[in-house]
Formats: sequence, C-alpha cells, structure tokens
Amino acid sequence: MNIKIDISAIVEGTPLGVFQALVLAQCFLCMVVDGFDIQAMSYAAPSIIAQWGITGASLGPVFSASLLGMLIGSLAFGSVADRIGRRPVLLMATTALSILMFFTARSTGVTELLVLRLLTGIAMGAIVPNVTALSTEYAPRYNRVMLLMLVASGMLVGGIAGGAIAAALIPHYGWQAVFYVGSIAPLCLTILMYFALPESLQWCVLRNRHLDRVRRTLTQILPGFNPDIPSTLVVAEPARTGRRLPQLFTEGKLIGTLLLWLINFMNMLCVYFLASWTPVLMSGAGHSPAQSVLAGTSMWVGGLAGSWLLGWFVDRRGFAAVLVPSFTLAALAIVLFSRCYGSIDLAYLALALIGFGILGGQSAVNAMAATFYPTTLRGTGTGWAMGLGRLGGICGPFIGATLMQLQWSTTDLLVITVVPASITVFALLGFWKLHKMPAQPAII
Repeated sequence: MNIKIDISAIVEGTPLGVFQALVLAQCFLCMVVDGFDIQAMSYAAPSIIAQWGITGASLGPVFSASLLGMLIGSLAFGSVADRIGRRPVLLMATTALSILMFFTARSTGVTELLVLRLLTGIAMGAIVPNVTALSTEYAPRYNRVMLLMLVASGMLVGGIAGGAIAAALIPHYGWQAVFYVGSIAPLCLTILMYFALPESLQWCVLRNRHLDRVRRTLTQILPGFNPDIPSTLVVAEPARTGRRLPQLFTEGKLIGTLLLWLINFMNMLCVYFLASWTPVLMSGAGHSPAQSVLAGTSMWVGGLAGSWLLGWFVDRRGFAAVLVPSFTLAALAIVLFSRCYGSIDLAYLALALIGFGILGGQSAVNAMAATFYPTTLRGTGTGWAMGLGRLGGICGPFIGATLMQLQWSTTDLLVITVVPASITVFALLGFWKLHKMPAQPAII
C-alpha cells in the first residue's frame, strides 16, 4: 500500500529537534556574517580616510555601492533560489563574500573599493531572503516566528560584535584586519554548510529532486520514521512554472505584495535615516564623540531586544496584535527623541525604544513575508520585499543629507522621521484589514 506523506505537516508538527536546531543555527551564522560585513566598512572608514589622505565625502559612494549591491542581490537571488534551491545560493553567496572581503583588505584606492563593495553587497543581499526562506521551511509551527526572529537577530549580533572586533584589531593591525576576519568567517561557514546544511525539503518535493535524501532527512526530524515504506512525498500546494515575479500579483496576492513592499520601503528608510545621521546630530547637539556613538548603538541594542522578544508574542498573539503597537511605539519614541536629544540619558532610552520597534519589527515583517508566500514563491517574494526595503535604505541617508543642506533644525529632522514610521503603521493596518495578515502565523 502506497501512502502519501505531507512533508510540511511533519516539519510543522514535530517539536524542534537537534537536526532542525542545527539548520537554524547555520542560518543564524549566515546572518551574523552578513551583519558583520554590512558594518565592516563603517568601522574601517576612519582609518582608511587617515591612511589614504582622503575626505569622508570620498567614501560616500562606497557606502551607497554596498546598499545598491544588496538591493540587486535581494531582487535577483531570491528568484534564483526558487529555481535552483536555497542551499546552492547560500553556498555561492558565502564563498563570494569570503573572496571579496579578502580582496577588499588589499584594495588601494577608492574606485577599487567601490567596485568590491558593490559586488560584496550583491552577495550579502543574496543571503537574507534565502536564510529567511530556509528557516521558515525547517521551523515548527508552534514557535516559528520566534525562531525566525532569533535567526534574523544574527544580523544585529554580527554588527555589534563587529564593532568590538574592529576596536580590538584596528589599533594593532590596521583597518585591513577587519576585512581579513570578514573573509575567514564566511569561508569557515561555507565549509560547515557544505557538509551540514540540507536543502529545503518542501522545495525538493515540489521540484521532484533528491527524494531519497528527503526520506533520510525525515528520519532525523521524526524519530521512528521508516524511509523504506512505500510512499509518495507531497506538499500541500501546487507546483508552479513560469516566471515567479508576476505570480506575486496573482491569486489574491496583489494588494498584500504591494503593502509588504511599502512597509519594507518606509521602515528601512526610517532605519537608515536614523542610523546614518543620529551620531552626527548628537555630536552637533554638543555630546561627546563617545556619547554620540553610544547613542547610535542604543538603537541597535534595542533592535536586538525586539528581535528576541517580539517573536514570542507574535507566536501567541499574531502579527497584527504585535506589529501595529510596536511600530506605533517607535513613532512615539521618535517624537520623544526629537524633544529630548539634548539629554543623553533620555536620548539613549528613546533610541532603544525606536530600535525595539523599527528594527525588532523589521525582523517580524520579514517573517510575515515568509509566511505570506508559498514555498515556490517564498524566495522571490521575500527577496523583492527586502529589496524594496534596501531601496528605502538607500533613500534614507540621501534625504537626510538634502534636508541638512536646506538647514533644517535637528528637531525638524527628527520629527520628519515620524512620517515613514506612521505610513508603516497604516500600511500594516491595511494589510490586517484586507485579511492578508493572519491572526495567528500560518504557512502552507
């Protein structure tokens, strides 16, 4: 007798075991590496400026090149992974990161650095949507969102740890040491993933590939499963053919997709506006360089706390009940920050609350996108949503620079940030109202 085995039902219904935990741990390390590499240029920039005798403005295009590359990588490699699998894309991306970071450490001019950072950005952009998709496809249903957000917090951990590593290495070994570490880490991770990272089981079944390997993997997820029994492996969704991008707008997904793009664009615009200019604005308000840096760090620490805590609440209360208050809190905290930035202690508190809402909330938005799209569109859907977020991230610093050139006051610069935060809240309400945001997280 031939029986049907629903892969998704097994993965979703089985408590988190050692095998799944190891998969998620490798995804977490991918995010740590990504976060470190994103921030590496910021940590090395002062030493590069001093050593090469250039102005800070000369490195502006280099920072933009990284963000542009991440936009390209997010848009392109989500779709590629839906076709060839999550595993090969992640292996290629981490390998490319290792090579590019090595050559970045040996670069000698701004033009060379710009090209390398553009290519590095493309590799970094390929990681996040595919890590999100793969994590979604190995996490149990009952605590899926919490696990996804723990994985996503790896980016913040990487950025924070990178600062400590840079502070320890640069004074003794120069700015190149940051990029050498950024080369060695993804190389080690690539070797680990080559031997230990499996492909998405749902993707394999829908593509009718590696089915014997899928059966062997099921024995590690579900104790007692017999891979030799006559069976047909299935996933409770139809296989899809043709171009993936147009399918994001069919079968009732049009409004949901557009709202996800708007949410990501506006929130990341807000994130990068504040991340880029908060230390500058705090310094201009009379705070010391150390206090200004700590003010910027406060937002990332708050975001890390949000990533760790909000997922637990989403799994129990649903996306809507958590995300709307979180982003509302961030908008109110921005108003508080605009009024109290002269007091360093209140500024730290306000920035931590902002980070909790917009950075912690962004991790939940990424999880929401992953649950909104089916397996065959998950890489494409999350990639495009995150890509539009990167576009917002590119716009944020430029908007800030333009407003500063127009001689806007610090208070007005901060208050205007409430606009994208408020738009995010209304877009989330629209997503909820149109029944595109489940009351409880669900996934096919």
